[in-house]
Amino acid sequence: MAKKRKGLFQSSLDRIELVGNKLPHPATLFAILALLVILLSAALQPLNISVEHPGEEGTTVEINNLLSAEGIQYIFTNMTSNFIGFAPLGVVLLTMLGIGVAERTGLISALLRGFVLSVPNRFITLGLVFAGIMSSVASDAGYVVLPPLGALIFAAIGRHPLAGLAAAFAGVSGGFSANLLLSGTDAMLGELTIAAAAIIDPAYAETMNIAMNWLFISVSVFVLTFVGAWVTERIVEPRLGAYKGDQKEELEGLQAIEKKGLIWASITVVIGIVLAMLLVVPPNAPMRGLEGDAMEQIIRSPFMSSLVPIIAILFFIPGITYGIVTKSIRSDKDVASQMSDTMASMGTFIVLAFTAGQFVAYFNETNIGLVIGVYGADFLGSVNLTGIPLLILFILITAFINLFIGSASAKWAMMAPVFVPIMMQLGYSPELTQMAYRIADSSTNIISPLMTYFAIIIAFAQKYDKKMGIGTLISTMVPYSIFFLFSWMIMLIVWMLLGLPLGPGGPLEYHP
Repeated sequence: MAKKRKGLFQSSLDRIELVGNKLPHPATLFAILALLVILLSAALQPLNISVEHPGEEGTTVEINNLLSAEGIQYIFTNMTSNFIGFAPLGVVLLTMLGIGVAERTGLISALLRGFVLSVPNRFITLGLVFAGIMSSVASDAGYVVLPPLGALIFAAIGRHPLAGLAAAFAGVSGGFSANLLLSGTDAMLGELTIAAAAIIDPAYAETMNIAMNWLFISVSVFVLTFVGAWVTERIVEPRLGAYKGDQKEELEGLQAIEKKGLIWASITVVIGIVLAMLLVVPPNAPMRGLEGDAMEQIIRSPFMSSLVPIIAILFFIPGITYGIVTKSIRSDKDVASQMSDTMASMGTFIVLAFTAGQFVAYFNETNIGLVIGVYGADFLGSVNLTGIPLLILFILITAFINLFIGSASAKWAMMAPVFVPIMMQLGYSPELTQMAYRIADSSTNIISPLMTYFAIIIAFAQKYDKKMGIGTLISTMVPYSIFFLFSWMIMLIVWMLLGLPLGPGGPLEYHP
């Protein structure tokens, strides 16, 4: 029997998987990039390439050679500080200390399960997608909890379980950059964006904060929730048809002790929010700014610069409270153990931070990023590629790159030092560039076979369909990816046309 030929789409996916699998580990990739920057600086420096610093009138910037005596000294004497000074390192670890306790005590899992199980059946699709989107506040917990829960719920109410799994997976992964709350993702990407903006304008970078996209991502939650539910019920579920498997499911609600834990954890959240507001809202509050009107005093306040520890505390205390009530915490040793386990799980990120920190530091020290920014902006200006068409092109390119490199922080660490300066030169704020990146990064997560949790989702799906494979899962998730990407881009275009800020102190335009 002749072997059945694959279609163009399946062949393209196979090539993406093949190329992606040949890419080195992100930590190795950054080590290679750091070496290339060193060699490139040595090759470009003799050419006497120079540009005028866009943020410092009359100042000329040249390429610094890292293979010169001074450059070699810089490499060795700053290796430790480059690692420790890598922008997302401290903020991610601090945030995860708080979130990790909330996750390991079972608070996050109970919260997600309780929410989904409390939603009426007619709204269950909306509830699943919404819960998936919101789960990004707890980093990767949503991948483990919600897809199997979504399949279980759909099976229990007589709907196709794979439709429930797909809806939850779309929310968790496709909506990863949307949330009503600030999360570790905001801190991680925000610090990289601030560092990249400092290449052009250090003074402007000092005014930025990690909540720079909060207004946009908050509205995005509701847009993506309705889009995801519509795709599930109008496209994905009809395509799957009636479920003919023999896997029957029964839902088990939260135990009494879990409900009690959630109640007490919620009380501590409310108290924490009130105390946080008292730090910044009253006129003479200790964390309030001193300049401008009332709103500017809040936006430009020490409070906004302290969001990372505040987020960590607002997860840490409810997590401990829930753990004490449910007996998953019996002493301070349990808390220390859970925090230690969280840090142990961050080992890969710490290794990545070391090599990425060297690459980013070398890129800045050589001035290659600044030179590329100036020349890149001149080129785009000369071909009249600006405004909305430029942002759409940037989003589409990033969405394609995301098929090969799944890590949001790894991609942005590579792209921010190049694209943020270019866009600033063209008058677009770093906040806008970051939001465009986040749209692209999230939208194609669900169709990348190289995404970290892709294999786990397949394993969950095989419980209901033994033949489920990469191609089948991707074909199921493609409609979500397409509709998320284009609805999100349309939303960004409308947002720009209305001239709305992306977040507190998050303008659309950059003015030196």
